[in-house]
Amino acid sequence: MQTNLSDTAKRLARAEEAESILRSCVHCGFCTATCPTYQLLGDELDGPRGRIYLIKQVLEGEPVTTSTQLHLDRCLTCRNCETTCPSGVKYHDLLDIGRAVVEQQVPRPLGQRLLRQGLRTVVPRPALFKALTRTGQALRPLLPATLKSKLPAQIAAPGERPAVRHARRVLLLEGCVQPALSPNTNAAAARLLDRLGISVVPAFEAACCGAVDYHLNAQARGLERARRNIDAWWPAIEAGAEAIVQTASGCGAFVHDYGHLLEKDPHYAAKAARVSALSRDLVQVLRDEPIEQLGLCAEQRLAFHCPCTLQHALKLGGQVEALLTRLGFTLTAVPDGHLCCGSAGTYSLTQPELSRQLRDNRLNALESGKPQVIATANIGCQTHLDGAGRTPVRHWIEIVEAALDPENRHA
Repeated sequence: MQTNLSDTAKRLARAEEAESILRSCVHCGFCTATCPTYQLLGDELDGPRGRIYLIKQVLEGEPVTTSTQLHLDRCLTCRNCETTCPSGVKYHDLLDIGRAVVEQQVPRPLGQRLLRQGLRTVVPRPALFKALTRTGQALRPLLPATLKSKLPAQIAAPGERPAVRHARRVLLLEGCVQPALSPNTNAAAARLLDRLGISVVPAFEAACCGAVDYHLNAQARGLERARRNIDAWWPAIEAGAEAIVQTASGCGAFVHDYGHLLEKDPHYAAKAARVSALSRDLVQVLRDEPIEQLGLCAEQRLAFHCPCTLQHALKLGGQVEALLTRLGFTLTAVPDGHLCCGSAGTYSLTQPELSRQLRDNRLNALESGKPQVIATANIGCQTHLDGAGRTPVRHWIEIVEAALDPENRHA
């Protein structure tokens, strides 16, 4: 796509990157067919091609309006378009650049500002989020349905974690909301890794991966969190930790991007590249281990919801399904498995109506094969889908660990 950046845009830190991405787009429209928001709204400007055109206009100096902001806000950043694109357009990077420019030029209404600031204040702070979650659980009967759907009906106790005792060691990102909403997920991962001879090394200083701030256009703050995590992990990396493992693919996609996002930082570029190289979704670790030696699972019908971050960002579509099949689970067919469930980080709160439509469509597809339970690989998807109160939704590692441990089958 031919483009001519304005003098103002040329001064942006990522100007060359933006121009390169714009020029790589041939405007073919293949992406439009697989865009979830275009499928719902039928508006060219609510598909990737239209949004790329809007960003092009912004960077060429055309007036920026609230309409421009709305169409960019409605994007899920699911990156389905990147999987479809024959030209390899790095759409999510262009979207980040465009959103940041629009955010500076279009003031948001007070309600939107308060919501976004509230999310940035609460979500990245696990202790605060846990306290609010417990309060919400206690007041659950009094809450409106919209808030009830954001809280799990039950929260499984995490159980004990094994001590560090093996020569093979990994780091495990704890996450922001997962310790409150699904504390057993990382505990189950640690126990199963321990049985395979891999210890999880605590890194208590590591905190939010930075995605919440970054994707709510507080990009500098998001990168500050990334740097803090790199510092927290670095001693263990130098001591020989073989991977930084994530059980939430949303976090994993952002950590995997540290190297790119900090490539121009003279103090952190090399370390960020190393962290990205060590970043692993849990399935990448377990797929290469002799996990069948721990036993095979009794027959259980599962539908697997593959998060967008797992299949489109990390390019690991089919990996969890293959592992579950190896272990004896029966996986039901899921139509349109490439589509987003509508969780998309904070999207379910900033775009509730679209998010709800996408969730219900995804549940209809997941339930079409009559599964006993729906498995997924990201806490956002898990909470969002489970909030409908239909088929139970759990992280796949909890299902596997319970099935492989007779004493834990009731979990």
